[in-house]
Amino acid sequence: MVVSRKQELPIINIYIKGTRLKQKDQFKYLGSLISSDGRNNSEVASRIAQAKTNFQKMKTVLTNKNISIRTRRRALECYIEPILMYGCEAWTISKQTQKKLEATEMWFLRRMLRISWTAKKTNDTVLEEAHTTRLLISKIRKRQATFFGHVMRREKLENLVTTGMLEGKRSRGKQREKLIEGLADWLKAGKSLEAIEATKDRKKWRTMIANAVKQGT
Repeated sequence: MVVSRKQELPIINIYIKGTRLKQKDQFKYLGSLISSDGRNNSEVASRIAQAKTNFQKMKTVLTNKNISIRTRRRALECYIEPILMYGCEAWTISKQTQKKLEATEMWFLRRMLRISWTAKKTNDTVLEEAHTTRLLISKIRKRQATFFGHVMRREKLENLVTTGMLEGKRSRGKQREKLIEGLADWLKAGKSLEAIEATKDRKKWRTMIANAVKQGT
């Protein structure tokens, strides 16, 4: 695989004992889908689909009104959300990705409350009936921030990959959002470099994460 922003990917020829390895646009590594464009759109879509499939398998429990909504939400957190958020520590959450994740969160709640798609209920009304607020994005960001702080403090290869600079010129057009930029914005940490510096103080970093979670998305 070649990971590149170019529309036409370079062709690579790798042979093992005379047999050429097939070049792929996507492949799974440790359960996560890696794409040649370097984006995580396909991985997020895959995670959402898997979570919905497993929700349907547990439908008799998760939509059972004889069980309190709080208990059913706990079951959702234990059995469905881990499938959805697997590998989310490495996701770059664009506005489009955030909308998809928030829509998935509401998809779960509307089915748990057995709200028909024809019922004209707003998301705020659904959240009120479920006795909850939007939590999914905050959970993902918390996991990302915790992992990012760990990586920065270790100062190993992962740190270099995350903070290192590549030689060459920037491509034309709008630049892709980086993971640290999204985290810095969520943490209200200012610029990316300020957020990276803050990770060195474990207690300060934990406090920043806790404050961001309280404020929500």
